[in-house]
Amino acid sequence: MHLLCFSRELAEGQSRGFIVEDRNLLLVRRHGQVYAYRNRCPHRGIALEWLPNQFLDHSGSLIQCATHGALFLIESGECVAGPCAGQMLQAIGCQEQDGSIWVSA
Repeated sequence: MHLLCFSRELAEGQSRGFIVEDRNLLLVRRHGQVYAYRNRCPHRGIALEWLPNQFLDHSGSLIQCATHGALFLIESGECVAGPCAGQMLQAIGCQEQDGSIWVSA
C-alpha cells in the first residue's frame, strides 16, 4: 500500500491527482467515500484533467475528460457520455484509515 495523502487534504466534492510508481492516479471524495482511478481516459489513453487536480465537471458530480468531454460516474468509473460510453476507468484499490488515504501498489 502507498500513502497518498492525509484525509483532511481531500475535502468533500474535491478531486486530486497523484503519481505513484510512474502511474497517474486520481482521487475523488463523494458523500464521504474516497474513490481512486487510474488517470487515463479509455478513449485515447490520455490524462483526464484540464488543470492540476481538476477532474470533475462543472456540477462536481461526474469525472470529466478535458480533451473529449467524456463523463464518468464517480462511484463506478463507468463512462455515461462521450466517445467511450460504456467503457470504464480503471479502479485502484483504496482505503482510508487513521486519517490517511492509501492505495494498492
